[in-house]
Amino acid sequence: MSVLLTAVVTLGAIGAGSAAILYLIGQKFKVEEDPRIQKVQDALPAANCGGCGFPGCASFAAACVKAETLEGLGCPVGGQATMNRVAEILGQTAPVAAKKIAVVRCGGTCERRPRTNLYDGASKCTVAAALYGGDTGCSFGCLGLGDCVESCTFDAIHINAETLLPEVAEDKCTACGACVKACPKNIIELRRQGPKSRRVYVSCVNREKGGVARKSCGVACIGCSKCQQTCPFEAITIENNLAHIIDDKCRLCRKCVPACPTGSIVELNFPPRKEKSPKEENATIDA
Repeated sequence: MSVLLTAVVTLGAIGAGSAAILYLIGQKFKVEEDPRIQKVQDALPAANCGGCGFPGCASFAAACVKAETLEGLGCPVGGQATMNRVAEILGQTAPVAAKKIAVVRCGGTCERRPRTNLYDGASKCTVAAALYGGDTGCSFGCLGLGDCVESCTFDAIHINAETLLPEVAEDKCTACGACVKACPKNIIELRRQGPKSRRVYVSCVNREKGGVARKSCGVACIGCSKCQQTCPFEAITIENNLAHIIDDKCRLCRKCVPACPTGSIVELNFPPRKEKSPKEENATIDA
């Protein structure tokens, strides 16, 4: 009995000693967390979408506390209101950031981009993109299998059953960027939402030469540079046979839209254009 008691006491002493040692080590090397990190995290929407560029809201909160200014930091889900609350907690000023929204840069509907073959494989864009160029003549366009839809946690993007192209619900899109990362064809882009949600952009990513691109899709950009020549703000670049409208330079004048011979430039949420009178038409022709 004494042997058993001795063993129990010895083991208890060893356990207590080990616990004391571990406690002292923990106290010596513990890292004090800034209490503001938790306050900032509580002010965030807890979406953990990664749209801010960090793995989650906790990492973003820590980055905000450590940063000298909030310039370049933003929560796409919470928007300006959330960043204002974060700034108030940290005693800083939140820079005003332009609200962004996802746009689909492909206008190749079934009518404009006829199918030439039938894909019979895994219903994933990433898989299809790795196997072949697509079931149309355009190897740059949307595959329509919905990886972007699955990636969106806000139910803001869906595949149109008739066009087989993704469509963005503007009232639900938070510009988290998940669909941008999910698309293997890189046809989804985050752009400024614009005043009254008005935007102008080139709805094409085809980099083939004009004739080849046009043969593949009726609304493909052919890199003719007519839009670039028309733009008074130098907001359009032509690279690899493809036009691109620079978001920060575009003033939404829309002069590039009628100048595009293929109709690949999209204008969203603008009022209908006024029809020119015969007198104005004649003046244009004379000019």
